[in-house]
Amino acid sequence: MSREERWLLHWSPRSPYVRKVMIAAHETGLEARIDRVRTVVGGTTPHLELMDDNPLGKLPTLILADGTAIYDSHVILEYFDSQHDGPRLIPTKGHDRILALRRHALGNGMLDILLQWLGERGRPAERQSPAHIALWKSKIDASVTALEGDAEGLDATPFGIGHIAIGTALGYLDFRFPEVTWRDDNERLVAWFDTFCARPSVKAHAPVDDS
Repeated sequence: MSREERWLLHWSPRSPYVRKVMIAAHETGLEARIDRVRTVVGGTTPHLELMDDNPLGKLPTLILADGTAIYDSHVILEYFDSQHDGPRLIPTKGHDRILALRRHALGNGMLDILLQWLGERGRPAERQSPAHIALWKSKIDASVTALEGDAEGLDATPFGIGHIAIGTALGYLDFRFPEVTWRDDNERLVAWFDTFCARPSVKAHAPVDDS
């Protein structure tokens, strides 16, 4: 493969949005084209090099061979889907497309909530907002309940963008919030998540804390 065909990904092994992209890259057979550069974001110090590519300074950001920057994770997944000949992660039309995008919105929304919650938890205890934490917890609980009701539907539809987002969200819940016992009374969702976790693409890109 020639050098000009390669892409660069601003990457972190603990970012759930990056994990979505890497699972998708694996599923579509595109992972070998990606050179990953470890990029640290967060806190109060801007990452100026990343902001040259993505003014939001967020992960993941994909840089194509011609220098074009693609972000955020949803847009990167859309791009991947245009670059392979296998089964599509995102259906092209009709009810199937809307269902896949809605599931993706739910999984991604859960990640957004969990990141807010994690940030709040990192504040000094006396400055944390119990009301906000309770709100975020209630939304995660409601999302899990909705997913329990959709577990058979997840099993019945081809693996795609919605499955990736939902599975990544549940995995991040385990990774950062092990005290949340979401498996209780959600046997169908647990069974689906076990099959998700068994996929080679998922096992190859487990979240990891690093420096």
